[in-house]
Amino acid sequence: MLKLVDDGILGILFLSDSPNGLFNQQSLKKKVCMKTNVLIVGSGCSGLYTALNLPQELQITIISKDTLEHSDSFLAQGGICMLKDESDYDSFFEDTLRAGHYKNDKVSVDLMIKSSPDVIKDLIGYGVDFQRDENGNLAFTREGAHSDKRILFYQDTTGKEITSRLLAAVKKRPNITLMEHTCLLDILEEDNRCYGGVVRLENGDLQKITADVTVLASGGVGGLYKNSTNFKHLTGDALAISLKHDIELKDMSYVQIHPTTLYQENPKERSFLISESVRGEGALLYDKNMNRFVDELQPRDVVAQAILKQMEKDGTDHVWEDLRTIPKKELEEHFPNILAHCREAGYDPFTECIPVVPAQHYFMGGIKVNHHSKTSLDFLYAVGETACNGVHGQNRLASNSLLESLVFAKRAAKDLVAKYESVSVLPKTLAELDLLDYQDDDILADDYKKIVVEKLTENNQLETVIG
Repeated sequence: MLKLVDDGILGILFLSDSPNGLFNQQSLKKKVCMKTNVLIVGSGCSGLYTALNLPQELQITIISKDTLEHSDSFLAQGGICMLKDESDYDSFFEDTLRAGHYKNDKVSVDLMIKSSPDVIKDLIGYGVDFQRDENGNLAFTREGAHSDKRILFYQDTTGKEITSRLLAAVKKRPNITLMEHTCLLDILEEDNRCYGGVVRLENGDLQKITADVTVLASGGVGGLYKNSTNFKHLTGDALAISLKHDIELKDMSYVQIHPTTLYQENPKERSFLISESVRGEGALLYDKNMNRFVDELQPRDVVAQAILKQMEKDGTDHVWEDLRTIPKKELEEHFPNILAHCREAGYDPFTECIPVVPAQHYFMGGIKVNHHSKTSLDFLYAVGETACNGVHGQNRLASNSLLESLVFAKRAAKDLVAKYESVSVLPKTLAELDLLDYQDDDILADDYKKIVVEKLTENNQLETVIG
């Protein structure tokens, strides 16, 4: 039974007073504590989809460390997998396990695959414009390590198409408040129960947000790496906070290196991904002598290792990717964003090969959750890349990230509602918590980064790529 909060107990329940649902920082002045029913940390597809699957009588607050659009969900190029029919189940299941080196949680894989048609139906309902064939049917493409075409896409900006549609739907919900440039500094926890979090607002003020339920959807760890396709602000804060509170983590050494990002001589920003879809459509990889050296459709980790080995052998900083093998019309219609970015960098994929190099891309480990996305701390859930339900195993199959994030976000929302309890009394220690302990932003950020890096490098696996 869903029990709604008594908003007279703990302080003030905030609603957005702006037409687009964005929080007005001015309204916070002189307020000691915010209160919300559900606090969601992160504005990527998993956080947004969680919110959309919650009852509208719940007051929901979504905070984002950067702008709402600066999540890795927006960057996803390739597409999203879907079980086309029952005849594809066995191969979809086997492809996912083979890519993950059979380290996957089989129950999670089963749930993800079987839930995919329902998720896709939801996305289409939110207006997601997947590619269609000449008869109006959904069009499917293939990527590396897939035995069949089962990937839906929108050009080469599928993540942006999906996440922007979800964000637009969220902004229409009067019960959802959105707060940009608001960083989670800690969670409020006592006796194995989460009561919300401590945040730093855009204006630098420290603030407690009391919540009946908290959902961590704060992305991966790419910001810790010199070369990564991720946004630089994604530094694994939720992982550090979890370690601080003895929340269980899982598979922290499982970090995926994507084989192909556009080579930059002096990388200053995130690496630009050259989607696996281009290899799925026929693109080839060459060494310095323009000879093939690997089966381009092997799993990502296999191809990445082959590239790194070839670079070492050749004494080069990159290898070459040939997109000229793809028909011009297909290249223009399916990969316009990649074409534009390559041209901006000074390369013409129609007439020449482009230089590519592996870079950190995805984190398969994270905060350990069950099949309903619940963490080891009561009333705390984790979804998306920051969570680990074991679905990906040791290496993620291409285009399973968006699907997994959405499937287990919806499962989190359902479980949250089924087990919902409002906070009646905030423990005295939390009510009297001194926020001055969080005042020095730089020291706290450095401490959190050190904690996560130490955990990531326990097996000496990542020393060469940590920046």
